[in-house]
Amino acid sequence: MIQAFGLTSNPRKDLPPAVDDVSFEARAGHVTALLGAPGAGKTTALRLMLELQQGRGITYFRGRPLRRIGHPSREVGVLLGDVPGHPARTVRGHLRMLCAAAGVPVGRADEVLEVMGLVSLRDERLSTLSRGMDRRLGLACALLPDPHTLVLDEPARGLSAREAHWLHCMLRAHAAQGGTVLVATADPKTAARNADRVVTLEQGRLVADQDAAEFARTRLRPRVAVRSPHAARLAALLTKEARSAQRSVEVVREGGNRLSVYGSTCADVGETAFRHGILVHQLADELGDMGPGAGAVPEVRLEASEAQQLSTGSHAADSSRRPGVSSPETEPCTTDDPRPPTDPHPATATARAEAVAHRPTAADARQDPAAPHSADTPEPGPAQAPRRRAETHAHDPLSPLPPPISVRTAASPLRPLRYEMRRATGIGTGFITTGVVVVVSALAAVVLAQFGHTPQSRLLAAWPWQLPLPPAALGAGLLGALAFGDEFRHPALAADRGTVPRRLGLLVAKLLVATATALTLALLTIGCDAEVLYLVYGRELAEVPADWVLLGASWIGLVVGCAWAGVLAAGVFRSSTAGLAAVVAVPVVVVPLVQKAFAGSSVRSAAGFPLRLRETLLLQWPFGGERYLYGVARVIAQPVGGALTLSLTGLLCAYLLTTVRSRVR
Repeated sequence: MIQAFGLTSNPRKDLPPAVDDVSFEARAGHVTALLGAPGAGKTTALRLMLELQQGRGITYFRGRPLRRIGHPSREVGVLLGDVPGHPARTVRGHLRMLCAAAGVPVGRADEVLEVMGLVSLRDERLSTLSRGMDRRLGLACALLPDPHTLVLDEPARGLSAREAHWLHCMLRAHAAQGGTVLVATADPKTAARNADRVVTLEQGRLVADQDAAEFARTRLRPRVAVRSPHAARLAALLTKEARSAQRSVEVVREGGNRLSVYGSTCADVGETAFRHGILVHQLADELGDMGPGAGAVPEVRLEASEAQQLSTGSHAADSSRRPGVSSPETEPCTTDDPRPPTDPHPATATARAEAVAHRPTAADARQDPAAPHSADTPEPGPAQAPRRRAETHAHDPLSPLPPPISVRTAASPLRPLRYEMRRATGIGTGFITTGVVVVVSALAAVVLAQFGHTPQSRLLAAWPWQLPLPPAALGAGLLGALAFGDEFRHPALAADRGTVPRRLGLLVAKLLVATATALTLALLTIGCDAEVLYLVYGRELAEVPADWVLLGASWIGLVVGCAWAGVLAAGVFRSSTAGLAAVVAVPVVVVPLVQKAFAGSSVRSAAGFPLRLRETLLLQWPFGGERYLYGVARVIAQPVGGALTLSLTGLLCAYLLTTVRSRVR
C-alpha cells in the first residue's frame, strides 16, 4: 500500500505552494483515484511521492520510503506524461533496453507486448505511435519489472472511450491480483466509475477522501440527460415552470439536441414534455460534474449500486438500437478474467497471471520486517499523519514541518553493459555517423593525395594540416558525446524515475562501448582510405609505413581518446554539444598550452629511458613488453597525446567529483 504524509511543495516566490500538507493512503487490492481540476496539484503530489521534486513530506511504499528500496522500478511502476524514449527506437527495442536496466530477462519484453496487445507494432518506431498505442507502451514500461504498485498521471487523457475502458480494465485486473494502483485524473465521472476510493484535491489541499459510492452520492450532482429534436423549446419550458414553482432547476445545453437538467427528475421532465407534445428520444438519470453545491445532499438520491453505473439510461437506449452491443464507457470490468476485453490472444490471461503470481499482498507488507509497524499494530491512516511525522522527527522537536524531500537520482542499470549495447545499437545514429565519416575520410584522402604535400601517415588518416583532428577522431568524439547527451535529450532511463545517474558502472559500460566503436571506426577508416588510394593512384600511396606499430598505436590512442573525452565531457556537463566541444578543444586549446609549457631550451633530457625502465621493473617482460610500454610513453610524450591525456585525466576527475557530490547530497 501507499501511505503519504504531509506532502508539501516548496513555495514559488510569492505564490502559495502547489501542494500543501496532503496526506492520504492507497490500499493494496484497490484502485485509488487522485482527483482534481487542472492546476489542483495532482502531478506535483505524485512527483513529491516519487522524490522527483523538492519539498517536504514522506511516502511509504509497503512500509518503506522509496530511497530505501533497493530496486525502485521493481516496486513502483510509474507513468508521468508521454513515454520517454528516442523517436527512432522501435517498441520492442525500447522494452528490451529497459529489461537490461531493470535486470529482468529479455523475454519479459515479448510477454508484456502480448499482454498489452502491441505484438503487431513491435517493429514500429516510437514516433509513429498513436496516442492510444503510446499509452499502452507507457503502461507496458511500467509493468515490465512486474511492480507491486502503479502510479499513473492521467493515463487515459486523449484516449477514445474504448481505449480508456481497456486501460481501466487492465488497472482493475492489476488491483484484483493484489497490486496497488494510484491514478491521477481530472474527470470526476471516471474516478467514480473506475476507482474504489477517491481522494479529492482543490488548490493543493485535501478536501475529501471517500469511497467511490460515497463520493458519487455527495460530490457528484445527479442530473437528467435529455435528447430531443426540440431541445431549445423544452429547455425554455422547463426553466419557465421551475421559475413559476420557485424551484432551483438548472438547464444546460450540451450541444446539438442534448440537455442536462440539474435539480429535477425524469418524471418531472417527462411530464412536461408530454403535456406540450414534445418528442423525447432519451430520458435517463446520470451523474454530472462537480460544481457549486456538490457537497449538499440532493433531493433525489441514487442508490450505491446505481451510483457506480453511470449513464445507465443512455446505455439502454444505445443497446435498444443495437442489440447485443454494449458501450465501452459503461461495460463493467470483471475481475474473474483479468485479460482486457479487446485482447485477441486467449493465452494472455494465463501469462499475466503467471507473471504476477509472486506479487506480495497487503498482508505480506504488514509482515515486512523493514516496515515501521507490525501486523498487530493498526496501519496508520491520514488522520494519524501528525503523530507519525512527530515520531519521524523525534530528534528535531522544534520543527513542526514534515521531513524534507530531495530529488532522487535514478539507480544505475542492473546490467549496464547489456543496457548500453542495446541503447547504442537500437537507433541508426551510430551507423549513419560511421558511414559519413568513412566517406568523408576517403574523399579527403583522395584530395590530399592529389596535391602531394601530405605525409603518408597523415594521408592514410585523411588528416590535413589545416584541421585540428581527422574525421575519424571527430566522429568518435561525436558518438562518445551522444552516449550521455542523447540520454538526456531522449531519456533511455525513464525520466519519471529520477535524473540520469552518474554511476561508475554505467560509465565503465559507456567507455567500453565507446572504445569498441572507436576501434571499429579507426580500422574502417584506415582500410577504406588505403583501398581508395590504391584504386585511384596505385600501390605507391597504399604501402604500409615502416614504423606502422608506433603509428598504429598513436592512431588508435587518438581515436579512442577522443571518444572517451566525448563521453566524460557529456557526462559532466549533461550535454552532447559540450562533449563534442571538449573533443575539439583538445587540439585547439590544450595542445598549444602544452607546447608553450615545454617550449624553450631544456636542461635535462630523457635519454636512456628504456634502460632505466627495464631496471625499475627488475624482471624482463615476455614478448618484449617493455618496448610497447616505451611506445606508449612516446605517444603520451607527443603534444597531442600529452594534451589528450591531461584532458582525459581532468574530465575523469570532474566526473568522479560530481558522482561523489551527488551521493553525498
